[in-house]
Amino acid sequence: MDGARPAAGAVRHAPPPEAARVQRRTMTVLTVMQAIGTVGVGIAPSIGVLLAGEVTGSDAWAGLARTASILGAALLGLPLGNLAARYGRRAALTAGWWTAAVGSALLVAAAQADLVVPLFLGLLSIGAGTAVSLQARFAATDLAAPQHAGRSLAQVVWAGTIGSVLGPSLGAPGRFVGDLVGLNVYAGAFLIATVCLAVAGLIVFAWLRPDPLRLRERYAAPTPAPPGKASGRIRPMLAELGGNPVARFAVIAILTAHGVMLGVMTATPVHLAHHGGSITMIGITISLHVLGMFAFSPVVGHLADRLGPRRTIAAGTWILVASLVIGAIRPADTAWIVVSLFLLGLGWSFVTVAASAEFGSAVSGEARASAQGGVDALSNLCGAVAALAAGPALSVTGFSGLSVLAIAALVPLLILTARKRARGSG
Repeated sequence: MDGARPAAGAVRHAPPPEAARVQRRTMTVLTVMQAIGTVGVGIAPSIGVLLAGEVTGSDAWAGLARTASILGAALLGLPLGNLAARYGRRAALTAGWWTAAVGSALLVAAAQADLVVPLFLGLLSIGAGTAVSLQARFAATDLAAPQHAGRSLAQVVWAGTIGSVLGPSLGAPGRFVGDLVGLNVYAGAFLIATVCLAVAGLIVFAWLRPDPLRLRERYAAPTPAPPGKASGRIRPMLAELGGNPVARFAVIAILTAHGVMLGVMTATPVHLAHHGGSITMIGITISLHVLGMFAFSPVVGHLADRLGPRRTIAAGTWILVASLVIGAIRPADTAWIVVSLFLLGLGWSFVTVAASAEFGSAVSGEARASAQGGVDALSNLCGAVAALAAGPALSVTGFSGLSVLAIAALVPLLILTARKRARGSG
């Protein structure tokens, strides 16, 4: 199994009672934070897109709105990772949630007064919530025992199911709140999101003590820095990847799965609408996709701990391939597209949970938070590029062609995984 190799920067001298106590407290705070904060984040790809259409009167601008929030997560992921490296998880997570809350407040104004500039500034800023919800999964592993890293990370990912399901459904509560305070439905929905994001930041600020990353660094085994490592925004991550093949493989897996998933998922509602799919059916399809992404993450984390990250990544990659094969051969069958999107989310979960656990255990203590922030930034950047490219690809090749292109994007990861297995690395 993969766990035979000692983790770089692994906790070794922490008194077991203290480490276990702090980890339990950390997991409670992160789980509650994630469940509340992702409600605010989950509004962007659904109600945010609708709001962009209302404010701009353009379908093209509405499509760019989703990319704006993903791009915001990409731009803010690395600075928030560097903030964690310098001041700890508490500072970074608090800053991220409160930045997202400010962005959501801008969207309240944009919705109420039809303002274009606050619309896109708000969507970019709300991407900070996505960035810190991703950083939270790494925070869950800071003090986790090596044999439990996968399930600790998966618990935080699973908590995001709540926000991913409730966030897109804030329309009805938004109408109720809007009627109470004199706002329209979109402004009311983003007012709820603002409160959720602000509360998530408050929970971290008040209760994430002691800081798990600071405590990990206190008791971690010292790790020599790779040649050429220097401080800065991007250089620690690049130096880490250049000298750490385990971390490099994990990053390739994360980026590939995220890009493939977002590209296909972004194109699916358009494809279904062109084939006469109702709004209800499109909503069900995306909801089941989200279910596949998050609901089974505890099981995936357990498998990653038990079977090893490499085997779990391999399984997830083949699930992604199966999803895309269905999309390629049955593009006009709505029932099969629903199955395809569910498997797309499930495959993403397998790869992302296992590869994130692998990366978290392989990266050195000195570069840990900065490198993790860099990976999240690259992941969201890949997602933004894939989401932008999905529309033109769908227009030119159709859903079958898009699925084939996505399979082609998975081929390098399949080859790398096969080589790792052939070398006996799990």
